Amino acid sequence: MNGFAKVITTLIGSLMLLVWMAADDPMPYALSYPSNFGNRISIPKNNPTSKAGVYLGRHLFYEGLLSANNKISCSSCHEQKRAFTDGRTFSVGVDGSKTSRNSMALVNLLWTRKFFWDGRTTGLEAQAAFPLSNPHEMGQPLAVSVAKLRRAPKYPALFKNAFGDTAITPERITQAIAQFERTLISAGSPYDKFLAKTYIPSTLELQGMQLFNTMPQPGKKIRGADCAHCHGGGKTYLELFHNNGLDEISADQGIAAITGLDSDHGRFKIPTLRNIALTAPYMHDGRFSSLQQVLDHYSEHLKQKHLSPFLKGSSNKTGATSLQLSAHEKKAVIAFLNMLTDTAFTSNPEFSNPNKPITPLNK
Repeated sequence: MNGFAKVITTLIGSLMLLVWMAADDPMPYALSYPSNFGNRISIPKNNPTSKAGVYLGRHLFYEGLLSANNKISCSSCHEQKRAFTDGRTFSVGVDGSKTSRNSMALVNLLWTRKFFWDGRTTGLEAQAAFPLSNPHEMGQPLAVSVAKLRRAPKYPALFKNAFGDTAITPERITQAIAQFERTLISAGSPYDKFLAKTYIPSTLELQGMQLFNTMPQPGKKIRGADCAHCHGGGKTYLELFHNNGLDEISADQGIAAITGLDSDHGRFKIPTLRNIALTAPYMHDGRFSSLQQVLDHYSEHLKQKHLSPFLKGSSNKTGATSLQLSAHEKKAVIAFLNMLTDTAFTSNPEFSNPNKPITPLNK
């Protein structure tokens, strides 16, 4: 063995030791995030976040045994390189059928309370349970998943490290996945660096930032894109549900299917804009393939019948029913949206498949 090979072997051995130590560590997981994200986090008292729990959850997130065909995992619809989306209009489940809505990004979930486009579940634990058992997604009862994991050599020890004994239960499966998902914090984009005064935006990016945060007032000759109304704050989303004028009559009723209220027709959860340049296609039904199309919609094509009130009349032209942005203004807003891409997040090894072979350093 030559000197270089010995170094590689030593590094891999050290890495494996660190991984083993992390897997067996009951200590709390240090959740680190900027102060502008706020401290209104959501962690249930019966599921504190530990290093061992997060490590188990990471294995389960990438585990095909949790699906009926042993091939689909959470990561199948939530790929790290795509900011935990899948690039499809609709995802494909174990039975070959397509989901009814576009796969949402898994990012900064630590602050989230309502999940899915219609907010049907409260808490990450409940969110994790739904796709696992849905017959058109992963398609497997949690009781069957428990039996499979009990037979897998590595899991009894991982569950013991995380929960104190080797018992594998449906509740512990969803708790571990939720623990891992709470660590998916994106706060290292150029925009974050700008806020920390370590990044100097281009002129176009600054123009886009100004438009993003400004409500148009044509009477005062103040132009804006009014994006912050829904996507304001450090996390670039507010936990609200709105009809954003996609259709006069929506084929998908959104939260109205749950509440039964006509005023909720076509209302969907406002998604985060973190890593938005990586998460196409856009909207609950994936109808827009590009950010340009999204800006065109808000600029020229808002449907008015069920449009949320705060969007009505938001325009850079007096009397108009949509934003009426110029081509240059759209370009500037898109430049700013690209500032929200966090490559450290999409390449963070702590979020990657723990079973993926280590790539030699010389390749």
